[in-house]
Amino acid sequence: MELRHIRYFLAVAEELNFTRAAEKLLIAQPPLSRQIKDLEDELGVTLFNRKKHALSLTSEGELFKQYAIQVIDLVEHSATEVKEIKKGLHGMLSLGTVEGNAPRMLAEWIKGFHEINPNVQYTLWNGNSDDVAARVMNGLCEVALIMEPHNGVGLESIPVFKENWVAIIPKDHPLAKIKNKKISMSQIADYDLIIPSRESRLQEIGGWFAGTNKTPKVICKVAHVLSAYELTRQGIGVAIFPASSKNIINSDDVIIKEFNNPAPTVSYILVWNKHKTLSHAATEFINYILNNTKG
Repeated sequence: MELRHIRYFLAVAEELNFTRAAEKLLIAQPPLSRQIKDLEDELGVTLFNRKKHALSLTSEGELFKQYAIQVIDLVEHSATEVKEIKKGLHGMLSLGTVEGNAPRMLAEWIKGFHEINPNVQYTLWNGNSDDVAARVMNGLCEVALIMEPHNGVGLESIPVFKENWVAIIPKDHPLAKIKNKKISMSQIADYDLIIPSRESRLQEIGGWFAGTNKTPKVICKVAHVLSAYELTRQGIGVAIFPASSKNIINSDDVIIKEFNNPAPTVSYILVWNKHKTLSHAATEFINYILNNTKG
């Protein structure tokens, strides 16, 4: 088996059409078909179901595709690393992040890493933890900073930061008139709440009220803290978001209070797909973070 056989196989597996795959590879269709047949003969299995007007992968083909992708990734990454020994670290690093403290931390890491590796470039995508985790699993981001919990089976993760949750309260709300800087879950249990849109958050926040024997009244679920702030500013309800929210909202329009002990916390974790070979830039970026983060 040669590397070209694997590249040819992946092209056909992606297009599921020999003619289109041949055009993509800039070769004729008959030689491509023979190369795939030779590969099947060598492996002793059928990789494709061939019907008159349809082509699909067999179960053996699906499995071989997973390994083939890893092989090509490894070849490309090794070639890049060998070149970088002489030229220094290069490449495009695709990153994902959530809100809260994540953008600040990621910006600080990029700044430090860029000073060491000025030829690395970056793309940055923002969303909620579920969306970002999905992008990592689908190979659209190599490394991401999200909040626990996450639903990405197959993600490798390391904790990097933790912060408290706070209540963002309309300035004319009864809770805003309480002199104490901290409030309890029982004090907000009877009021309309605005919380993050992730389904896991509803379950988590509901658990905080277990001791009050009351079910939280969630009036709105939003993806971004700025939306929560605007709703709170209009008096729609009390928002529950991570404490770093106060860094990006106008606190003159709302009152922010912490919760009494035990104060609920949220953990930030760095994640990547443990089933995919990372680029050299991504591996070095993770190592940089590990060496410059207390956790």
